[in-house]
Amino acid sequence: MIRGIVASSRPISWVNTAYPFAAAYLLDGGGVDWSLAVGAVFFLFPYNLLMYGINDVFDYESDLRNPRKGGIEGALLSRQSHKALLVACVACAVPFLVVLAAAGSLVANLVLAVSIFAVLAYSAPRLRFKERPGLDSLTSAVHFVSPAVYGWVLAGASVQPGQWLVFGAFLLWGMASHALGAIQDIIPDRQGGLSSIATALSARTTIWLVLAGYVLAGVLVVAGVQGIGRWASLLALPYVLNVLPHLGVSDASSGTVNRGWKRFLWINYLCGFLLTMLLIFSALFT
Repeated sequence: MIRGIVASSRPISWVNTAYPFAAAYLLDGGGVDWSLAVGAVFFLFPYNLLMYGINDVFDYESDLRNPRKGGIEGALLSRQSHKALLVACVACAVPFLVVLAAAGSLVANLVLAVSIFAVLAYSAPRLRFKERPGLDSLTSAVHFVSPAVYGWVLAGASVQPGQWLVFGAFLLWGMASHALGAIQDIIPDRQGGLSSIATALSARTTIWLVLAGYVLAGVLVVAGVQGIGRWASLLALPYVLNVLPHLGVSDASSGTVNRGWKRFLWINYLCGFLLTMLLIFSALFT
């Protein structure tokens, strides 16, 4: 059961939420302190367990029809395990949320509240933002951008226009990435009676929106960052190149986009490493 709970949290994606929080906190002048440690651990495992564990429970019918579930791209726990999984989601998240809420300012707590609401609203019954085309990609992007915004305000600074542009670029990256993942699931989603941006717009239209999202994200980084940091805009290129082979995809061949999705998972690590090196270089020489 413990192995299944960890698998539900998608360990390969932990860094996608913990890194933005920690990087934003440190860039804004926050030190290596207990707030950084607690926040980083929270966004590493409990946050991802809450996000993906709830998704695994309430998307079970669709996941049964999805050939990519049951590995690093998503756990497939039995119905009998769902109650234990939901209990684990709450038990792991609540202690961290209590500590962070006690330490944060009003603004920081509002950002954290929005972040948790987006996590719950994406998959939970009745809300089910993941089945509202367009809102699904936006909510998914908030899952990754909000930890960065939270880290920034927790460290004590307001968000200036330049930072808003960078966060906007990150939001576009998140929306494009979610839409890319939705394309590969068109067939199982339709079989399971689920809607998404890809089922609504078609694979071909969605993949072109993905491409536009990545390109525009790079443009916003150029507009929002000065000096050496502008080189970060080039990190949009690997994502653009990853999409290009799939521009001719159809609904019938949508499953082939899984190859691009698997590359995307590893591109994140490459770009994260390059961004880290750029941040270190910028800190040392500017």
